[in-house]
Amino acid sequence: MPGAEEQGRTLFGVSLTDRPKWQQFLICASGFFFGYLVNGVCEEYVYNRLQFSYGWYFTFVQGFVYLALIRLQGFTMKQMVNPWRTYVRLSAVLMGSNGLTKGSLAFLNYPAQIMFKSTKVLPVMIMGAFIPGLRRKYPFQEYVSAVMLVIGLILFTLADAQTSPDFSMMGVAMVSGALVMDAFLGNLQEAIFKMNPDTTQMEMLFCSTVVGLPFLAVPMVLTGELTTAWTSCSQHLYVYAVLVFEAMATFVGQVSVLSLIALFGAATTAMVTTARKAVTLLLSYLIFTKPLTEQHVTGLLLITMGIVLKLLPENKQEAGGSRRKVKKVERFEDDDNQRGSRELQEEKTALV
Repeated sequence: MPGAEEQGRTLFGVSLTDRPKWQQFLICASGFFFGYLVNGVCEEYVYNRLQFSYGWYFTFVQGFVYLALIRLQGFTMKQMVNPWRTYVRLSAVLMGSNGLTKGSLAFLNYPAQIMFKSTKVLPVMIMGAFIPGLRRKYPFQEYVSAVMLVIGLILFTLADAQTSPDFSMMGVAMVSGALVMDAFLGNLQEAIFKMNPDTTQMEMLFCSTVVGLPFLAVPMVLTGELTTAWTSCSQHLYVYAVLVFEAMATFVGQVSVLSLIALFGAATTAMVTTARKAVTLLLSYLIFTKPLTEQHVTGLLLITMGIVLKLLPENKQEAGGSRRKVKKVERFEDDDNQRGSRELQEEKTALV
């Protein structure tokens, strides 16, 4: 059904459905950039400056802030259009990704973590070909763009390992696990939106959070982080203020991300998140005054080239092929309509 995927899509009361694509993209990307740039500064402040490294516990707190904000948006369970079981796998992946990502900051500095996470665009594209309900295929240009991003990020990370003491294989293992989960996450979210276009961003975020919170209890109890984090944060209550502020900003970014996935797909969204991480990275070096080497600059240049290549329009041959396909489909539809009219006329003649 044409336009079904965009039916009733809004972002914090702003209608997206009746706007041109570039406006939809600009609105969603702006909300995402705002939310996650604030999130990035808050995370580095809490983990690297205050030395609080409780990834699972912080994700747990963030989940309750999300639920309060979703309730303030007026969402109730009566508005759900999908069964709860739809969100079980999605929630496990989401909470695992968030917990591993935040926890990795205890072993990696923030720029190194960002660079690892930014490589997710390639696995997102690859896994999109195997997710039921998607089976996506991407043009060669997009794969080249993704490879350039990955190479640039690897160069930057290797340079970071030499200039920063906060770099260990435990952090690499944790952020790599989060990377694999992220690759599943975006495609699963896109598949849900595609199979049921009436799914709202608030429903997906609410259900994945409610189902996902119990998943966080297991690692918190097994590692002893629950009691340690509770005791430590109780002695420094201002940490909760930072966490709530961060969660509120991330909430704006998260809903914007879901809007991007619903309207433009998981791979395009991954490219946008990569661009945001490059900006966050530069802010990190500017705000927290870290050494920037030639290898860092080379990696950033490759990242920029990959993003620019992604934004370039597809070649005219592909566009022409698409137009020919559309015309071919229209011709078949006209033929079907003509055949249907003839059959209807024959039925009328027989009745007479």
